[in-house]
Amino acid sequence: MIQSETLELLEWHRLCQHLSTFAATKLGAIAARDLKIPNSQAESEYLLAQTKEVYELESRLTSGLSFEGIQDIGDFLERAELQGVLAGDELLAIATTLAGTRNLRRVIDNQPDLPILTELVAELRTYPELEQEIYRCIDERGQVTDRASQKLGDIRAELRKLRSQIVQKLQNILQAKSGAVQEQIITQRSDRYVIPVKAPQKDAIPGIVHDTSTSGATLYIEPNSIVPLGNQLRQLVRKEQAEEEAIRRALTEQVAAVKPDLERLLAIATTLDLATAKARYSLWLQANPPRFINRKAGEYITLRQLRHPLLVWQQHHEQGQSVIPVDLLIQPEIRVVTITGPNTGGKTVTLKTLGLAALMAKVGLFVPAREPVELPWFDQVLADIGDEQSLQQSLSTFSGHIRRISRILEALGTGDRGQGIGDEESQSPIPVAPNPHSLVLLDEVGAGTDPAEGSALAIALLRYLADNAQLTMATTHFGELKALKYQDERFENASVEFDETTLSPTYRLLWGIPGRSNALAIARRLGLKPEVVEQAKTNLGGTTDEVNQVIAGLEAQRRRQETKAAQAQDLLQQAERLYKEVSEKAANLQERERTLRASQEVAVQQAIAQARSEIAKVIRQLQQGKPTAQDAQLATNALNQVAEKFIPPPPPKPKVGYVPKEGDRIRIPKLGQTAEVLTAPNEDGELTVRFGIMKMTVKLEDVESLDGKKPEPIVKPKPAPAATPVTPTQPAPAIRTSKNTVDLRGRRVADAELIIDKAISEATGPIWIIHGHGTGKLRQGVHAFLQQHPRVSRYEAAEQSDGGTGVTVAYVE
Repeated sequence: MIQSETLELLEWHRLCQHLSTFAATKLGAIAARDLKIPNSQAESEYLLAQTKEVYELESRLTSGLSFEGIQDIGDFLERAELQGVLAGDELLAIATTLAGTRNLRRVIDNQPDLPILTELVAELRTYPELEQEIYRCIDERGQVTDRASQKLGDIRAELRKLRSQIVQKLQNILQAKSGAVQEQIITQRSDRYVIPVKAPQKDAIPGIVHDTSTSGATLYIEPNSIVPLGNQLRQLVRKEQAEEEAIRRALTEQVAAVKPDLERLLAIATTLDLATAKARYSLWLQANPPRFINRKAGEYITLRQLRHPLLVWQQHHEQGQSVIPVDLLIQPEIRVVTITGPNTGGKTVTLKTLGLAALMAKVGLFVPAREPVELPWFDQVLADIGDEQSLQQSLSTFSGHIRRISRILEALGTGDRGQGIGDEESQSPIPVAPNPHSLVLLDEVGAGTDPAEGSALAIALLRYLADNAQLTMATTHFGELKALKYQDERFENASVEFDETTLSPTYRLLWGIPGRSNALAIARRLGLKPEVVEQAKTNLGGTTDEVNQVIAGLEAQRRRQETKAAQAQDLLQQAERLYKEVSEKAANLQERERTLRASQEVAVQQAIAQARSEIAKVIRQLQQGKPTAQDAQLATNALNQVAEKFIPPPPPKPKVGYVPKEGDRIRIPKLGQTAEVLTAPNEDGELTVRFGIMKMTVKLEDVESLDGKKPEPIVKPKPAPAATPVTPTQPAPAIRTSKNTVDLRGRRVADAELIIDKAISEATGPIWIIHGHGTGKLRQGVHAFLQQHPRVSRYEAAEQSDGGTGVTVAYVE
């Protein structure tokens, strides 16, 4: 009972109503409004996993999950099982539901990493053959189609033929008796074809009168000549209706045969819709998925920037005030939190926000707080919030609170009626509940009676709850409850901040600091006579002022710490952002380096292969026929050209380090001084310097030039063993081949530029451009193009053996 009371106090039904607006189907909305609260943590975690997967799926899909066509067919299935005959539109609703659920399963099966949803839809049986049969027999208006059966098609063909005959005969009568008819129209009365005849002329068209106009001036007569046809028409219509009913009955029997599977299908579709509504509501709230923690393992309750979901809805849909979030960071050893502060300061809202957050996590909803969201799984959420006065039962506010608190204690499982709260005669310890995993929320605990007795009762109750509940959060005005923190490490203080300048609360929750008494300050600022306020201070004594001053100092210190923490957080975010940017740039540079190294290796291998090919070509030329001295000279020149192209120049010699000389100005970093060199470094690497009036000897490695150059260390000569001279291996030079040679002879300059540009873009080394001599215009155009190309470092005329000035060699970077 107390659980249902708590749901009413927390306005859980309003949250469920808000959730239902995000459902896509009628059944999903009904399930959301009657949301069941799980009884186990495993079930809650399963529901959260459902919501997470739908949340992820919705983010992948452009338009989200579609529940189009899915309808509430539960009543239709029940009637089908009872051998009723379903109407056409009811059968059509079953077909669209089958199609809609099949589409859901297809979408989910096509997405990876959705184990919960995939397992859920794996049980779906959508009976495509039944769906196709319904669509074959029922059109989009819910009417039975001609193709449903051959008999129905034949009946309708006869009906059309007979109606055509009746209409044709009536038109002939209208033309022949135009003077007797009121209008040249054919209409129906009681499913019989009639024509409007003027009352005075009724004898002109003998027949059966089926209706009369309001004025009596017109009679609707079925002429005697078409009465037999009308009778035939009515018989055919009855045959049509009987055949349509037979077809719908056959379809209904097929539906009844698979009723259990269709009910399961409907339940799965409703489950998916409810999970989708939870995901969409969570997205709208900008909420984050919670994680259930184990406080016994030392984990903190972490709810930063927690917002009341109903106030968020009110802000967006009812032009309410902006929601001020609260931070709830509760250590694992804390069992009771007492919140103090002024009225209308947000204490009660804090209780309700925590209660709703616990319930939302249990049913698989995300919690409107900043990540990470971490809280325990509470088996019960029990609350005593607001007044419970009853004139009928003669209950005061205090009595109402006690009644509800008694029910809370019974729900906790203690149930020891022989031992009451604050029973002085009982010396035995209060028995601990076997499974104390409940959340208890108490508003104005101990209020409504004598302050001294109420305070004593509140202290006893909170100590009791510290033993028997997972977490208790209570609001109070009793100053004695503030001292519990210093007597029992399971207690913690919190307060809502109050701005004395504006005489209004800020709705911010301050942890570790009890609330100050602001009654006298408010009274003075609101105009109460100063002597009355001073007398009140005298009655309280100086201790209260001192306590308030201490609390004020703590609040100011807390605000300074929060400001510094916010600044530190900003700096941390900036550092993280910079670190991310630097890491990305470093990764890009490494990737570019790997790519460049790979391309260089490919180029080297290609160059080696080209060199081998050119050398093999020279050897084959020497092997052909009897080589002469001229052939040998040509082969030597060709090999020299290969060496020049593929062997790079020797690496430049390393630059000689800085050597201090007498009279130079140097810097001594260890001393933070600049000095003048008096003597050059000796063999031991020491030199004499002077700064100011002091002279000293320093080592060469301890000085540097004024521009930051380090001196070259002096290495004493050592006798080196004779070493075998090693001929340095040099990479092979670039070789002219058919692939890096471009022949432009006979081309125009414009065409030549396109050919050269393509060759440069594909080149990994120098290219040889044959332009010939001719008039020289082509060579000038080539040189002008090479001079402005960004990839060409230089160009020159080829060796005489390669064509001389008729060929230009371009070196491509």
